[in-house]
Amino acid sequence: MLNYLVLGTEGLISTAVIAGLLYAFIISKYGRFGKIVLNCFTLAGMIAAGVMSYLKNTTSLVHTGTWNVRIFSVSLCALILMVIFNIISSGNRRVIPGRISCIMAGIYLFTIVFYALPDIYAYPFNFSLGGAGTFSSAFFTRFVGLLIGIILSLVAGIAVYRVGLRANRGILDIVLFAAAAINAVQQIGKIVTVLYTRRMLSGSNVFAFVKWTSNHDDIYIIGVMIAAAVLPLVMWIRSFSVNEPYSNPAQHRKIRAKWRSIRRFGTTAIICFILGLLIIKPVKAYANRPVELSPIEESIVKDDTVLVPLEQVEDGHLHRFAYTTPDNIEVRFIVIKKPNSSSYGVGLDACDICGETGYFERNGQIVCKLCDVVMNINTIGFKGGCNPIVIDYKVGDGYIQVPTSTLIEHQNEFK
Repeated sequence: MLNYLVLGTEGLISTAVIAGLLYAFIISKYGRFGKIVLNCFTLAGMIAAGVMSYLKNTTSLVHTGTWNVRIFSVSLCALILMVIFNIISSGNRRVIPGRISCIMAGIYLFTIVFYALPDIYAYPFNFSLGGAGTFSSAFFTRFVGLLIGIILSLVAGIAVYRVGLRANRGILDIVLFAAAAINAVQQIGKIVTVLYTRRMLSGSNVFAFVKWTSNHDDIYIIGVMIAAAVLPLVMWIRSFSVNEPYSNPAQHRKIRAKWRSIRRFGTTAIICFILGLLIIKPVKAYANRPVELSPIEESIVKDDTVLVPLEQVEDGHLHRFAYTTPDNIEVRFIVIKKPNSSSYGVGLDACDICGETGYFERNGQIVCKLCDVVMNINTIGFKGGCNPIVIDYKVGDGYIQVPTSTLIEHQNEFK
């Protein structure tokens, strides 16, 4: 659950916040025309992201790095042109530069939505890997974690939008372009990373920039949130010292209601940003804390066979064993007695999807260390999903008997 809470928040919150600021900026300056343009491009981005998600996860037609370079290049150009034509139009919605600024804002919004959503769409289809069905508790908890991250991001974006509509244009402009500039630096970093890995760029400074960008993705997300938080914070403070003129009690009540609304949405935005920071830093660190695999237990090697005494694995818990091949490679395998059964689940301590990272036991469940997928214990020993790689074995004479030839055959999994 926590892993997908982090993934949902990291993947969407900066996009939602920038979108909220952009909607407030365009609608406050260009009115209904700007809103229609942004709505059309947002919908187009959501549809295009769905198509991209399908192609990325079901075909080999999409090269992610190439597409990212294209998306970010268009995004940066659209952002620059939006700023230029907005300055030329001076916020006049009726002149051609103003309409062009709206369209460029729409294209920019399309690109950030198109980049953010494919992975969000794909996550639910990965929940059931390793035997966790659609109606299982594992699927439900992961879905809830992802959903909370998505809702938190959307609420933050909506709150910023509602505050931005009532904000002074000067501060809204500064906050929007500060957040967009931070996002643009991240986009440039990802472009440079792709070009560097393809040897189209080189140099120690380029490498340092690529390394820092790759290792500090969360810094950009936090930067966007901090920049955006300035707007609700300033408006929240202002709401306690309102001095707008009024000519009758009705106008006074209307002014007070307006600033109460600003205070509420400002408070909501700030709370969302605090929760976002907690999720991206301490919660993420806790969710990704290293898991220590249980120690390898003793077994008997006799006549080219690894023998595991049955009484050693009768407790229904995960047991880990290993055999060192003639090439000095330690091949690990696991054994667990299946619940309410006299049979055993036996397989390599590795899978075809996640490699040899191994499995661990958590609350009576067997979990993949890399992807946190929970195994159905009854399916261990069968092919599919994130299950352990199947190996030959037999049970007899009080032992689980695993041929060393089988383990040697799979030694490449542990190199």
